[in-house]
Amino acid sequence: MPSQRTFDVIILGGGMAGAALAANLDPRTRVALVEREPVAGYHTTGRSAAMYIPSYGGAAIAGLTLASRAFFLDPPAGFGPPLLTPRPVMHIADAGRTDRLEAFAAMRGGFEVLDGRAARVRVPILRARAVAAALIEADAGDLDVARLHAAYLSRAQQAGTEVLTGAGAGAIAFQRSEWRVRTPSLDISAPILVNAAGAWADEVVIGAGLAPLGLTPLRRTVMLARAPDQAGFAAWPVVKDIDERFYFRPCGGRMLITPADETPSPPCDAAADEMDIAVGMARFEAAADHPVRHLIGRWAGLRTFAPDRAPVVGWSKSRPGFFWLAGLGGFGIQTAPAMGRLAAALVEGRPVPSDLVDHGVRVEAYAPERFRPAG
Repeated sequence: MPSQRTFDVIILGGGMAGAALAANLDPRTRVALVEREPVAGYHTTGRSAAMYIPSYGGAAIAGLTLASRAFFLDPPAGFGPPLLTPRPVMHIADAGRTDRLEAFAAMRGGFEVLDGRAARVRVPILRARAVAAALIEADAGDLDVARLHAAYLSRAQQAGTEVLTGAGAGAIAFQRSEWRVRTPSLDISAPILVNAAGAWADEVVIGAGLAPLGLTPLRRTVMLARAPDQAGFAAWPVVKDIDERFYFRPCGGRMLITPADETPSPPCDAAADEMDIAVGMARFEAAADHPVRHLIGRWAGLRTFAPDRAPVVGWSKSRPGFFWLAGLGGFGIQTAPAMGRLAAALVEGRPVPSDLVDHGVRVEAYAPERFRPAG
């Protein structure tokens, strides 16, 4: 059996959320970042579609997304060149749903409005019946997820964080004012336990003897196909259905396609389902004149949401020292810089950074206790 070791903070989950938190904690804090898989970021982080879309996620996410933009454009030392490469998003609607497009534009503003003909000039494979009007969201882009995650892990390790991969599933207990985590390969304890376990977040809570919050992992399917033989394809925008029934975009010289599915799933090593692939291809080919005879690649990932689809970040009131950092859905990457700083401030008992407040970030919107009955 491994000998027991003591830390100040144990973070369960080595994906983007856990890595960003670890990298933002005070270097004097003894931190263990525990990952059940052999490689940190194997599940949701490693399968992200890698986009920054300011309009995505609603009011609870907008401030975190906007507060992260400067970091992506001008990263600190150790993160390399800009992590965000501009790529607009084209939100499209057919003739029967232009009212949805108008409502979407009214909620946020700042879009360039296109008629169907202008939209098809920018993306020539679009079918006329699929796009009667479009909105261009110019301040979106592609994110270098792998570099961002690796840099957070590196920064955390340079500050003294121990990254413990391949831990597998284990037992969690609260003993004498400390949380103890035991697996076949480790036995560690700390007064603070952070639940950044992604799709496994509610399972972690149940294992710790606390009540789950109803977090739901939702499977999303992604396919890669050959690129159209069109000049300028690499600079095409993301093309996104106004009701998010599909989107497609250039990706590494190929066409990335997804039905934007949200199929409830148990926590697992998600795999693409043949029915979801068929649905995705049908939706894509109804909108785009680009026959796909075979797929170059396919995969699926789990995006985990709370019942109100806002993140769950903050202290549990059920047991001392238990901190939630979960329910980040499909926006955990594009909000990582702001979320890492926010979570670190809450864990360390510091005020919320002023720039996050200026962007409208309200910690009460993320508090886990919002799901508990009053009184």
